[in-house]
Amino acid sequence: MASTLSDRLSRLVKTMRGQARITESNVQDMMREVRMALLEADVALPVVRDFIARVRDKALGQEVAASLNPGQALVGIVHKELAATMGEGVADLNLAAQPPAVILMAGLQGAGKTTTTAKLAKHLITKRKKKVLTVSADVYRPAAIEQLKTVTAQAGAEWFLSAPDQKPRDIAIAALDHAKRHYFDVLLVDTAGRLGIDEALMAEIRELHAVLNPIETLFVVDAMQGQDAINTAKAFKDALPLTGVILTKLDGDSRGGAALSVRQITGAPIKFAGVSEKIDGLEVFDAERHAGRVLGMGDIVALVEEVQKGVDVEAAQKFAEKMKSGSGFDLNDFLSQISQMKKMGGLANLMDKLPSQLTAKAQGADMDRAERDVKRMEGIICSMTALERRKPELIKASRKRRIAAGAGVHVQEVNRLLNQFEQMQGMMKKMKGGGLMKMMKRMGGGGGFPGMPR
Repeated sequence: MASTLSDRLSRLVKTMRGQARITESNVQDMMREVRMALLEADVALPVVRDFIARVRDKALGQEVAASLNPGQALVGIVHKELAATMGEGVADLNLAAQPPAVILMAGLQGAGKTTTTAKLAKHLITKRKKKVLTVSADVYRPAAIEQLKTVTAQAGAEWFLSAPDQKPRDIAIAALDHAKRHYFDVLLVDTAGRLGIDEALMAEIRELHAVLNPIETLFVVDAMQGQDAINTAKAFKDALPLTGVILTKLDGDSRGGAALSVRQITGAPIKFAGVSEKIDGLEVFDAERHAGRVLGMGDIVALVEEVQKGVDVEAAQKFAEKMKSGSGFDLNDFLSQISQMKKMGGLANLMDKLPSQLTAKAQGADMDRAERDVKRMEGIICSMTALERRKPELIKASRKRRIAAGAGVHVQEVNRLLNQFEQMQGMMKKMKGGGLMKMMKRMGGGGGFPGMPR
């Protein structure tokens, strides 16, 4: 949905330049584009109708500020209403209960409930400093209990043993008792799912809710599910007093459709979004920021958070000193920069958070190939000795052949890496003594960083 809606609105903004006022006609044009984009993203038809009606009512006759054209003003209205549809702002977890605070995870099989349970445990440990226990009440799916054990260990939480021959109700009671006796702050209960909605599933989860009396009942739904998410959301809303929603796979191709639909159907706020397969790939959901992503405005706040999370501050300060001095930059520093980028989720993850105008040049680039090239560069540097990394000028023909064999690449690729390193080394030297501004001016006149698209 993100790229489709962004592209449609961008085209419309260009065609509406020069018009001084929002009129019935240009609102109609924009609403047609918005409606098509939302329907293509599998947003539920009732939600689309309601959304379009709200935008039209707020847009008609609105005066356009001198600095904006009608297209830009309408994009602003669409952005505001998108955020309102998804919940406006941030809705955090409520943990204000006598410990342990019980969180019940509900949803269909395949939505990523078990992995999300561990991701939520990781979030609670790192962000809220809580002592977390997880337990699986899924006695039907083969290996569900073992899967939760594995991902819980990755998250750094503790796992409560359960077995397929136990009743879910008995598991829940035993886990709650254990959490109380061992002073856990939070108990996360992973429940069974089904491939489809059935009465047995709903009866079981209602019983678990009655036994546990959770402070949070979170509905986990696949963001790529589209129209099916609506029926699932309705069923769980009727069965349980949902307090929040977690969207998984929001990094998928059809992201956004379920985000707009589920919030309106359940009436529960979207609290988290799964944005990668990593154990820390769970973000607190911010409706305004997600609306910005959908409209191609990017998410600079999320980008900054990724940088803060992934960057080694001490290493970055040393690198900055080397840049300032213009000397001492070696292949160890080059490898360090590659490592920092990987910690931030790689090229594709960073590009996804930039505004569409800034990523336009890279649209034709093969990001998968770029990621492979980065890994290959890392492999080449790791095949060098410590001395070769410090003094790349020592690397002649015989050393290049040895390094290429160690990295499993051709000698030409070692040469390419060394050439890129020399270009960057030269750039560092130009930054010394106030040369940065001169270099920036040259870049503005048609130059650019080595290896980057122009």
